[in-house]
Amino acid sequence: MAAKRVIVLPWDGRWEQDFQRIADELRPALGGLALGIEHVGSTSVPSLSAKPIIDLDVIIRGADALDDVTAALERIGYRREGDLGIAGREAFTYSGKDHLRRHHLYVCPQDSAELRRHIAFRDYLRAHPEAVRAYSRIKEEGAKLYPDDIETYIAHKAPFIAAVCAEMGV
Repeated sequence: MAAKRVIVLPWDGRWEQDFQRIADELRPALGGLALGIEHVGSTSVPSLSAKPIIDLDVIIRGADALDDVTAALERIGYRREGDLGIAGREAFTYSGKDHLRRHHLYVCPQDSAELRRHIAFRDYLRAHPEAVRAYSRIKEEGAKLYPDDIETYIAHKAPFIAAVCAEMGV
């Protein structure tokens, strides 16, 4: 299997529209099961360079709603993958979504530490343009250094993320 290229692009205002299109497709399927749908990850931060993949967190009341949420998502082409080693979120993959931008869908209970971390990191970056510039440089550098190695690219960004999380206390 060929390695996926690590491609980091300058921020694109259309990413917010892409998020809205995905969320608009999820909302009617989830109904009252979702307390909210958050645009998280680098595409949610204006001016931040990013891989052009939308990250979404569907917020649910608690883990007891997960089976119903999974069934609702399965009806529209999503499949649960488990937590992929990160407690507090369930990842979903999909098929038949060629009309939408590539995305990563996570379902998180409202009390999830991972959800809190995603939102806190996003909001921190939105409020700190100097951090956005620094993180963009790190991401662009990582994509150039490790274009065929997503794991090393992720490791390259990790110290910056850890430092911000430590500063925020999450």
